[in-house]
Amino acid sequence: MNSLKKIGIVFGLLAVLVSCQDNSRPNYQYMPNMYEPVGYETYEQVDFLPSGQEAMLPPANTVPRGWMPYSIENTIEGKELARLNSSPLDTLQRDANLAKGAEMYNIYCAICHGPKGKGQGALVKNEKILGVPSYDDVARNITVGTTFHTVQYGLNSMGSYASQMNTEEMWQVSEYVMQLKQDLTK
Repeated sequence: MNSLKKIGIVFGLLAVLVSCQDNSRPNYQYMPNMYEPVGYETYEQVDFLPSGQEAMLPPANTVPRGWMPYSIENTIEGKELARLNSSPLDTLQRDANLAKGAEMYNIYCAICHGPKGKGQGALVKNEKILGVPSYDDVARNITVGTTFHTVQYGLNSMGSYASQMNTEEMWQVSEYVMQLKQDLTK
């Protein structure tokens, strides 16, 4: 009888231990702040930063690395003014600039304009978009400046690529487009 009592007590203790277990949370946390992070809202007042805000705006008059301000406005007059711009890239590095421009062109532009600039990219061939003219089209009196302006601001159904490429890359693509135009008009 005595051993039956002991077995009953052991099973009773096991039942109590098992009933207190919670499988959704660990029973013991060594560093609870690592398991349960404190969430902060953007622009919320916090006490551990100097100005008391978590996400701060950049200082005034600062320019992101690799980006230069473009002073010509996105207007028809601005595009005509951009026609007079020449490329600021080093002419001694022309081959390297064209190679990088070709790489960026194939990533961002060839899907619509085609690998040779004839306006027959994959999206045009599949009739997803229409009306992409060839670079050798006489009506398209493009220069390196207008090409950069178009890449900077976009034109018609083409959006701006200023957020995908930095200023140097946009000039490299513009020079490559002029190379494609020259190759098409031979």
